[in-house]
Amino acid sequence: MKKHMLLLFCTLASMTLHPIFDFQSGTSLKDWYVVNDGVMGSRSAGSLQLDAEGHGLFSGKISLENNGGFSSIRYDCGPKDLSGYRFITLKVKGDGQRYQLRLKASLKEYYSYVSYFETTGDWQVLKLPLNSMYPVFRGRRMDMPDFSGNVLEEIGILIGNKEATSFELRIDAIGLE
Repeated sequence: MKKHMLLLFCTLASMTLHPIFDFQSGTSLKDWYVVNDGVMGSRSAGSLQLDAEGHGLFSGKISLENNGGFSSIRYDCGPKDLSGYRFITLKVKGDGQRYQLRLKASLKEYYSYVSYFETTGDWQVLKLPLNSMYPVFRGRRMDMPDFSGNVLEEIGILIGNKEATSFELRIDAIGLE
């Protein structure tokens, strides 16, 4: 039994977090951009900035007017080889609402692979399995295989819970494990 516990400990200790983006004071947000439902004529508004502590702050207001209801941020991380990684890890502090993590293997894809996560109001470290992310386009699941986990080119976070609300999500880091 001790041998198995030692093996498990050594395996866990050898896992390292490979950062994709680490928010901190002075960090440039130039490769991040916001996409709100205004692209469809609606009125939701979201933004990404650094807060006083240097965390990313994704915040705004969701409007349901004109069939609206979402705000998102996206980051072009360039093509990243995901060989050897099984999880995408987020360190976030949310507002108790549900968000989507969205990945694209290629910027040319019109769909994203998604996984939902719930926030509690406290800092959380969330490990989302890459192989459980499924393809979605305009809120509808597509009849395609789940994320292959081979390459990553874009990361996004979206809120779109079908209710008019204000939102606030602090992000400390995003990485691979």
